[in-house]
Amino acid sequence: MRAPLVVTAMLPAALQGRAEGLRRAHYPPERNQVPAHVTLLRALPPSLEAEARALLAALAAEMPPVPATLTSVMDLGTGTALAIDSPAMLDLRAMIAEHFHGMLTLQDQGEPRLHVTVQNKVLRAEAKTLQATLAATFHTERFVFAGLALHRWLGGPWENAGHWSFRGRVR
Repeated sequence: MRAPLVVTAMLPAALQGRAEGLRRAHYPPERNQVPAHVTLLRALPPSLEAEARALLAALAAEMPPVPATLTSVMDLGTGTALAIDSPAMLDLRAMIAEHFHGMLTLQDQGEPRLHVTVQNKVLRAEAKTLQATLAATFHTERFVFAGLALHRWLGGPWENAGHWSFRGRVR
């Protein structure tokens, strides 16, 4: 069986680096198999890879970098994430989802809460401690997403299937 496809929004390099540092420090090492990321779609059928690559490339070529704001520390129950507000990215994600209408899993049919996970599958007390620590120094931060990426999910780690930087002009 071929691997399902994951569509993500690419963080700018500085934020990507910080998120990676938080993951290395707080994510259980045996579970930390993929880089820090913002998931847009979790499981497109592998038969759509060529179509997904073409769509993501075309969208990234047309779109300017997508504005966003890092808004808060997010409680994931047994984990911690950095919450992101980006109506423009949600609009872009809706365009991608509409293109693949009828091919989405139930989970991908809903609108996501944009975030980057920095800790997951730990004891609740450990998650609450990290949330309190991060919240004590957290500041909202505006940024722009750098592009879109496609990955093959291999049951744990991912394999890169392509990434496309936003190249459109700001209107």
